[in-house]
Amino acid sequence: MKIEVEPAREAEQELVDAFGRLLPQLSGSARPLDAEAVGRILACDANTVLVARADRAIVGTLTLVECPLPAGLRARIEDVVVDESARGHGVAGLLIEEAVRIAREAGARTVDLTSRPDRETANRLYERLGFGVRESTVYRMVLEG
Repeated sequence: MKIEVEPAREAEQELVDAFGRLLPQLSGSARPLDAEAVGRILACDANTVLVARADRAIVGTLTLVECPLPAGLRARIEDVVVDESARGHGVAGLLIEEAVRIAREAGARTVDLTSRPDRETANRLYERLGFGVRESTVYRMVLEG
């Protein structure tokens, strides 16, 4: 399987459909995105949405968020998801390697990502790619319902 990774540029129906198919595989609470929502995500200067294609079809996505802060440029990888049919072919690794390359070129010193403990395969991949578990406490405030 030949995989190509590229940044998403426009909120075309193909990308909207891909998110509709992929995000539920990442989280059961994922809400459907329409073209307007995808357009807002792509238009945000902090975001780089990468897509992985196999035979021209989108089989994976990742969002790199880069944020300049007083302490330096922060980079974070979010929403890494690969279609069940394409798992085990290196898709996630290629997406992450491209995100890290982009972050490095932008001047980020570190790249963060989070993953649920039950995503054992993903966590092993992240460690193989050089990510280490960070001693930190993550706090979350739920703002809806």
